[in-house]
Amino acid sequence: DVTEIEEKEAQAKQEEQIMKEQELSNLLHEKRYLKALGLAISLDRPHTVLTVVKAILKEPEGRKHLEENIVRLRKDQKEAVLAFLVTWNTNSRNCHEAQAVLETLLKHEAPDSLLQFSGIKPAVESLLPYT
Repeated sequence: DVTEIEEKEAQAKQEEQIMKEQELSNLLHEKRYLKALGLAISLDRPHTVLTVVKAILKEPEGRKHLEENIVRLRKDQKEAVLAFLVTWNTNSRNCHEAQAVLETLLKHEAPDSLLQFSGIKPAVESLLPYT
């Protein structure tokens, strides 16, 4: 009978998720945006990533800080953010944040580098009608 083992594993995963949520909340409160972005991306939480982006843009010189943080992300994290911003861009309330992130990616990534992103073709096709 492995029911007890499975229950303990599920409980451990749930506790880990709660700990990460608390860490994310603390990072946002401390304005440690790069770590907050990384954690939200690793948790696959597009809305939380959007919340972090909005918090950065509310800061004085928010665009500059957004650029600094987006540029420092790893390639896989940038790919995830690109996938998230495609969805954000379809909503008029979030399109400005999506466009700010997209601008940063386009400005700081070489075209050849962007073409290597997984899912770039569908992302561009989805962005064109709304951009």
